[in-house]
Amino acid sequence: MKLLVIEDKAKTADYLHQGLSEAGFVVDLARNGLDGHHLAMTGDHELIVLDVMLPDVDGWRILRALREAGRDVPVLFLTARDSVDDRVKGLELGADDYLVKPFAFTELLARVRTLLRRSRNPALAEKLQVVDLVLDLPRRRASRGGTRINLSNKEFALLEMLVRRQGEVLPRSLIASQVWDMNFDSDTNVIDVAIRRLRAKVDDAFSPKLIRTVRGMGYTLDLPDASD
Repeated sequence: MKLLVIEDKAKTADYLHQGLSEAGFVVDLARNGLDGHHLAMTGDHELIVLDVMLPDVDGWRILRALREAGRDVPVLFLTARDSVDDRVKGLELGADDYLVKPFAFTELLARVRTLLRRSRNPALAEKLQVVDLVLDLPRRRASRGGTRINLSNKEFALLEMLVRRQGEVLPRSLIASQVWDMNFDSDTNVIDVAIRRLRAKVDDAFSPKLIRTVRGMGYTLDLPDASD
């Protein structure tokens, strides 16, 4: 499968090229925005990993040009710009995912593979699944082991965020901004209460337990380690 990486930082670009190549992909590498724009518009890549801050032509413009030309190749933004406004802008322009630097290569690889699966089978985008936990996105329904789980709109949004970013520790501030659209106040326990209620519905009657607290950092949804 052929990927395009558009990244101007030499160390990061070489790291991505080597890692993705070793994972079995054919990787084209553009080290500036102008070359990246040309390859993105003319190439036959199945996915593009795109930096935002590029010489000549920035990532926003490249993505906008792709979508205006009707090219629906999946795009994963990889950038140091980590504000909520930047993430929202990227997604609204048509990005399929947004990963902030510094990043773990294992997470980037997992996201790349997920986007490629969705692009080959659009029906997968309508369902998210972790072991026996299934989210039906169009109908906003959740079930586990075939048993329907009744969730409020906010609980479903929170669970969807955790599932989409499986294995990633999500800080309370990020959950507050993306699910509740509010700035996180350390004096409020709204996130902790919501997680506690969600865990009671998703985990208490089932095994394995999926939702975890990472003390001092936030929350994550993932499969337990073999040693757990």
